[in-house]
Amino acid sequence: MIEEPKRYVLFDVDGTLIDAIDNQRRVWGAWAERYGLDPDEVYRVALRTRPVETFAQVAPDRDPRECLAALHELEDEDVRSGVYGAFDGASELLAALRPGAWALVTSNYGHRVRGRFARTGLPVPEVLVDAAAAEEGKPSPVPYLQAAARLGADPQDCLVIEDAPSGVQAGLRAGMTVWGVNAPVAVDGVHRHFGSLREAVGDILAFTSR
Repeated sequence: MIEEPKRYVLFDVDGTLIDAIDNQRRVWGAWAERYGLDPDEVYRVALRTRPVETFAQVAPDRDPRECLAALHELEDEDVRSGVYGAFDGASELLAALRPGAWALVTSNYGHRVRGRFARTGLPVPEVLVDAAAAEEGKPSPVPYLQAAARLGADPQDCLVIEDAPSGVQAGLRAGMTVWGVNAPVAVDGVHRHFGSLREAVGDILAFTSR
């Protein structure tokens, strides 16, 4: 009889497992140019808000549905033709985790995540909570709580791996342990900080085996 995992890991995707920073900057830059906006300013806002909130700030006179459709078009093209990769340690880490012991929690859409994972050789878990699955996005705890519920996990048994302030806040508000990776300095609130995902691999695996 296979013993069910008692500890679980919930991963953010972009900036945590997939190195897509340059891609995000290019996509938002192309979107900004389409609307005659300053790409640097648009990207600065987009880093800390959801797309609809970004549109409200940088293009309040535009139809948000049109703005979102244009962004989706650019993002889908990036999945097909963009150049990006997995962070060092991601493949080894995900391959070592037991099925049912981990999930992805992303503000992106599932088809893009699957496309990027296929191109970078990363496995996709059973549980993937994306922008379409959760009524509220990060920094709300809802996406992380939804992932835990789908795994059959208690929040206190979950480890969140994040790189961004909004995701860190979401994990903390969900009552989970939160570790930060891939940032030169620790994001406020994290329980532990690692400069890279590679540095965290051994500790993440140790967490799941307790």
